[in-house]
Amino acid sequence: MSMIRDLRAVVRPSRPSLRKESGPYDTTRDPATPSAVVDCAVYRDGARVEMPTPLAPHEAMRQVRRDGGFVWIGLHEPTESEFAGIAREFGLHPLAVEDAVQAHQRPKLERYDDSLFTVFKTIHYVEHDQLDANSEIVETGEVMCFTGKDFFITVRHGGQGSLRALRHRLQDDPELLEKGPSAVLHAIADHVVDGYIAVADAVQDDIDEVETEVFSPGRKGSPRGTDAGRIYQLKREVLEFKRAVSPLLRPMQLLSERPMRLIDPDIQKYFRDVADHLARVQEQVIGFDELLNSILQANLAQASVAQNEDMRKITSWAAIIAVPTMVCGVYGMNFDHMPELHWRYGYPVMMSVTVALCVGIHRTLKRNGWL
Repeated sequence: MSMIRDLRAVVRPSRPSLRKESGPYDTTRDPATPSAVVDCAVYRDGARVEMPTPLAPHEAMRQVRRDGGFVWIGLHEPTESEFAGIAREFGLHPLAVEDAVQAHQRPKLERYDDSLFTVFKTIHYVEHDQLDANSEIVETGEVMCFTGKDFFITVRHGGQGSLRALRHRLQDDPELLEKGPSAVLHAIADHVVDGYIAVADAVQDDIDEVETEVFSPGRKGSPRGTDAGRIYQLKREVLEFKRAVSPLLRPMQLLSERPMRLIDPDIQKYFRDVADHLARVQEQVIGFDELLNSILQANLAQASVAQNEDMRKITSWAAIIAVPTMVCGVYGMNFDHMPELHWRYGYPVMMSVTVALCVGIHRTLKRNGWL
């Protein structure tokens, strides 16, 4: 349809490399709006209704019920008291309100009588000059979305994942905003999954770097076993990434496959694209986990082989030193009647025999790869 043919261009901008630029992350609240409200706007006929002064949530909703359209309210880490008034005004379910305030929720989709409650985990790649055992690679946040017939509420937790730029892009496409709150929900889902793709590409670079170092032949200058801590830390960060991606796949499939009263049919088909990209990221993250398991096992095997080589060398030199030790021990017993004790050539002969035995043992061990 002509009204949504440019949907992908609006909600999926070009992805910059996270290694070069992590993008703006707004952690501040609008000074013109009190408490946790970052932005509150009314949208009618695909355009934002401009107001001389910022609207309070109840004023915005009153205007929507009188003149039509929908209201989009954005909040950042609201307290229970700050969110209570909005929850009452929009008739939000108490369980969903509790989850939105407390945060630390698993990605999910819950349907109530008059609204949908969706939880997204946002992922931010943390830039670092060098990966070590204490490096933080991914940073997580949360975006909770309440989707109703004439309202859309976002509750954001964490210092990254601002939706301000996304809101501006949507406002530049009035045909899309005419589809109402479900179009905003799709745009946020697509935005979050695009972030997963970009982070996965950056994590892939870190894994490739560690893999190259572990399997590079003849590594010199670094103590054995120092890579294990780095690999384990990278594995922990990938596990955090996996916790954000895997639970979200089922909600995206439900939004794309099951008709829902609050989701516009023209928008629903685009959730299939989001679900497809999410499935690809999930496969990639699972592959990261398995690859890191293999790298960690290979690193531990290399350390074990190196220890065995050291033990063989120590054992070999101990065997060589045992020959003169035995000879000196025998002739150090100071008995009066010992063979060749008073023979003129006894000392050089015994020393020659000792040296010959040591050389013979050394050559044998070296030929067998012990030295």
